[in-house]
Amino acid sequence: QVQLVESGGGSVQAGGSLRLSCAASRYIYSGRCMAWFRQAPGEEHEGVASFDVDGTTDYADSVAGRFTISRDDAKSTLYLQLNKLRPEDTAMYYCAAAWEAVECYSASSLGTFEYWGQGAQVTVSS
Repeated sequence: QVQLVESGGGSVQAGGSLRLSCAASRYIYSGRCMAWFRQAPGEEHEGVASFDVDGTTDYADSVAGRFTISRDDAKSTLYLQLNKLRPEDTAMYYCAAAWEAVECYSASSLGTFEYWGQGAQVTVSS
């Protein structure tokens, strides 16, 4: 049963923008925390941004000021707006959700999240 579905990846030139979407089941969407991670080839997963159910957002230093995480409650959808993209932003981006979590930060461990999407590829050329 697919419960998180990402879309919106693609290829852009440096300086460009993309918007990723993550459609969630209503149950998962109502949980404590949703977040975006990314994984570049040969690298470990990196937390990018998080959205706590209380409305608090958090960003990795590498994307702060360029990326924006948001939610549309009517659509049970999480978004990540990626602006001023750089070649080093090239990665597979994953949506993740935690029904119960002690904390909700972009640096929260992978084990915090029990639900994951299939990933959306973002490629930025120089």
